Amino acid sequence: MIADETFDEKINYEVAANYWSQIPATVDGMLVGFGYITKADIEGSEKFLKDLFKAEASLERERALDCGAGIGRITKNLLVKFFDKVDLVEQDQKFIQEAEKSIGTHENVGEFFNTGLQNLEFAHKYDVIWCQWVLGHLPESDLIKFFKNCVGHLKPNGVIVVKENLTSKGGVELDEQDSSVTRSYSVMQDLFKAADLKCIKEWKQNNFPKFLYPVMMFALRPAT
Repeated sequence: MIADETFDEKINYEVAANYWSQIPATVDGMLVGFGYITKADIEGSEKFLKDLFKAEASLERERALDCGAGIGRITKNLLVKFFDKVDLVEQDQKFIQEAEKSIGTHENVGEFFNTGLQNLEFAHKYDVIWCQWVLGHLPESDLIKFFKNCVGHLKPNGVIVVKENLTSKGGVELDEQDSSVTRSYSVMQDLFKAADLKCIKEWKQNNFPKFLYPVMMFALRPAT
């Protein structure tokens, strides 16, 4: 489907899991040394969500899923402000333990699922499925399957939110260290289309250092 794409075949779940197993369960660890961008990151996501709720009156706030949740940074600082229950899915056990320690007693925190997204079996239907800085660990075929799995577990007016780095060079770039890829805007659009998704809102994250990848947010719904 994506002619200039060859790196997806090099994504290796075992390599990625081993990489993250050596990363400390801290905000700086989650953001690979850029913990100081958390404030801008959360502020950008909060604006995006507020605008999304304003534009989509039918979108409810009962339950959300935080995908690739790490230590619960996004759940703790963002999602529990908007949703009655937030579930977290994370493959690294020590990150789950830190998330439980940090936010597990919050009344709006729901269930913790210790698994990778490629193996996720949904237990609920969601108003919002939030995917941030994690989808680069899924090769194209598994990512499309994951999106389709999400669609089957959205509430009637629910959305999938994707927040990811994008390469401005086109195509796909591989990070061999953590076995992930960074995709271009056009590649992401192709993947949305392949999963039969349409974008109802998109927005570029502001106030990040210029030397970092540009970051985009997308709100997606089934196209049919």
